[in-house]
Amino acid sequence: MEEKHWSEMTIEEKNHELFLRQKETLDQFLEHGAITKEQHDKSLHDLIEKMGEAVSQGT
Repeated sequence: MEEKHWSEMTIEEKNHELFLRQKETLDQFLEHGAITKEQHDKSLHDLIEKMGEAVSQGT
């Protein structure tokens, strides 16, 4: 999919992009030892619930 400019995105697309960025940050914190696996999993679970993201294997 071609990247859209932020101003051209729908609210749903913006929310999904924000979710992906926040998940990436959590993953980096875990990778660098800034948080534990348990903290990562709890934060990711909370993020998924609050943002209404569907859970999939690739997410």
